[in-house]
Amino acid sequence: MDSSQDLIPWYIFTMLKFSSFQKTAILRARQILEDTIMDMIEKDKVLECYKIADLGCSSGPNSLLVISNIIDIIHVLCMKKNQISPEYEVSLNDLFENDFNSIFKSLAPFYDKLNVEKGPKFGPCFISGVVGSFYGRLFRRKSLHFVHSSYCLHWTSQVPEEIENNKRNIYIAKTSPPNVFEAYLKQFQKDFATFLCFRSEEIVPNGRMVLTFLGRSIADPTSNDSCCWSELLAKSLNDMVDEGLVGEAELYSFNLPFYTPYIDEVKVIVKEEGSFTLDKFELFRVNWDPSYNDDDKDCVFDKKKSGKDMAKTIRAVFELLLVSHFGFGDFEVDNLFERYANHVGEHLSMEKTKFSNIVISLTKK
Repeated sequence: MDSSQDLIPWYIFTMLKFSSFQKTAILRARQILEDTIMDMIEKDKVLECYKIADLGCSSGPNSLLVISNIIDIIHVLCMKKNQISPEYEVSLNDLFENDFNSIFKSLAPFYDKLNVEKGPKFGPCFISGVVGSFYGRLFRRKSLHFVHSSYCLHWTSQVPEEIENNKRNIYIAKTSPPNVFEAYLKQFQKDFATFLCFRSEEIVPNGRMVLTFLGRSIADPTSNDSCCWSELLAKSLNDMVDEGLVGEAELYSFNLPFYTPYIDEVKVIVKEEGSFTLDKFELFRVNWDPSYNDDDKDCVFDKKKSGKDMAKTIRAVFELLLVSHFGFGDFEVDNLFERYANHVGEHLSMEKTKFSNIVISLTKK
């Protein structure tokens, strides 16, 4: 395995995090978020201050969206109970390379909006940045009441070891040897258990977590909603190898630090790690092209547009990684994603594939 793939800096992915897809996922997951917070407040007295963390916050348009949702839910519940509005201590976490300055610049209008919408009785909100990997400790013991993470936990801490035989593939694929799937699952099991272990030290008893990440709808790891998008990207890279534009050895050594789990795999890890109770889970699906609405009878499918839109999203997420590994310039990146857009468009003209998303609600024992 190419050492450049070890300990991949997954900030590359969390900075953008499928922005439009993530926003859709946040909206779709809101009901579980609301139910979790409602249950937390109903079972415990309203606190003077809620300490909240959003892990893998990124620095894009969705960075403060979920925090706004959480505060809205708590505030409304407190007003219904005729309770004094609590204070909020919010920690936004990501890695060193995240653009925290852009978040901090947006805080003044965010605070102003909260005060206007909630009125003079709204409790103060204090937002700060916490730098570091959520695969390690981030906060002092028993200091958090609520933790949220969206579109981060499908990224593993590194590419699995011993998958050199996954030639011409860049992730689990229909042509991957069985050991490749086993290695990816093992890496995810290790990382997710580590994540739960560290959060268990930081969250108070009966504290809550709501986590949303890409998953798959069936047990088969080679199902289209799990790996089809990456197979088409691999196909585009293979086309360039066959034309002498990319070295074969470079492609052989390239694999993604990524895993889309089946919900049963998640359940097993939560149970075996033992620090949390899995209260609720839900699987929902989002179109590859979020601008295409299945329910809109007037929506006309345009394979060229959908292919380009999907390619723009995947390029935004993967371009830095591809440039780092393959040494691509602008020409090669443009070439790759033009091919990818064509492959995606052709695929979507035959099958409207969707991303599967898993949202889970957990309680600290």
